[in-house]
Amino acid sequence: MKTMNLKKICAGMLAIVMLLTMAACSGKTDTPAAETPAQTETPATETPATEAPAAEETPAADGASYKVAIVKQLDHASLDEIANAISARLDEIAAENNVTIEYTVTSGQNDQTILKQLTDQAIADGVDAIIPIATTAAQLAALSAEDSETPVVYAAISDPAAAKLTGIDYVTGTSDALNTTFILDMMLKANPDTAKVGLLYSLSEPNSATPIADAKAYLEEKGIAYTEQTANTNDEVVAAAAALIADGVDAIFTPTDNVIMAAELAIYEDLAKAGIPHYTGADSFVRNGAFATCGVNYTSLGARTADLAYQAITEGMDGLDDYYLMDGGIITVNTETAAELGIDPAVFADMGELVEVTTTKE
Repeated sequence: MKTMNLKKICAGMLAIVMLLTMAACSGKTDTPAAETPAQTETPATETPATEAPAAEETPAADGASYKVAIVKQLDHASLDEIANAISARLDEIAAENNVTIEYTVTSGQNDQTILKQLTDQAIADGVDAIIPIATTAAQLAALSAEDSETPVVYAAISDPAAAKLTGIDYVTGTSDALNTTFILDMMLKANPDTAKVGLLYSLSEPNSATPIADAKAYLEEKGIAYTEQTANTNDEVVAAAAALIADGVDAIFTPTDNVIMAAELAIYEDLAKAGIPHYTGADSFVRNGAFATCGVNYTSLGARTADLAYQAITEGMDGLDDYYLMDGGIITVNTETAAELGIDPAVFADMGELVEVTTTKE
């Protein structure tokens, strides 16, 4: 990785981007944030999108002890799933390598001030690595670690290059870049007569910028009309969904947008009753009532991120790429929502691996 001055990169960006964007362990501490002092379809051309090596192949001294800070941008199903997978994998790595890994899991509550306090505190505590989950958490962790160059190994950044998280010696992680074209192909497979699509996303989410642009280009090429609604809070998401229902859209697309994900449980029933399928960027949306997605398995992504973090701690960053693109291709459909909409999930059976789920209120 080439070295860049992160303060120069981030100074202008943070003021604009980081307003609102995308737990328990063996020996870990659950630390409430309030008590803590503080997609592109392909990776950037300069960045190899290769598989991360497994942690069990990484040598480390028996009996060694390491400290890791896992920092969620906020609490919602996707990020919780990733944090749980990271925690579980760190426990496995510790057992496999006869080492001790102590870790904390905290949440920044989607507040950049809290997130910066958490990442600054992690550096002050002398952690061996920070694992931030989602874009703003990763950007702030990289800023906090600039002087110490503590490894920052992020999870679930859809567009690392756009987030200015490439080319930094002490930063790497996993990308859940979205295949927007494929998801919109699914939309047309289920309803070839789709005439108007709603785009529901948050302007404060860097993860949404590229896939929304890709969706607009796709729909324009197909001659399909679209309308946009944006939101930055749960109440605004509910209002935006109601506006799309009133506008008579045939379907709604949302990328891997943390703000919309956090409110999915509040909108899915109204969308389904209105006969509007909600296509989204992650399976956690679907488990919270959205209709369908095709994307990354976040449990696998979390485990891979933990492997990378252990390698960064024990071997250093020199052998690591800017980021690692996780394989997608898993179609997930909520069968309860599908029944309400009158759509047979089997319509997607010839498009890839199909996983059927039901709604969970978590």
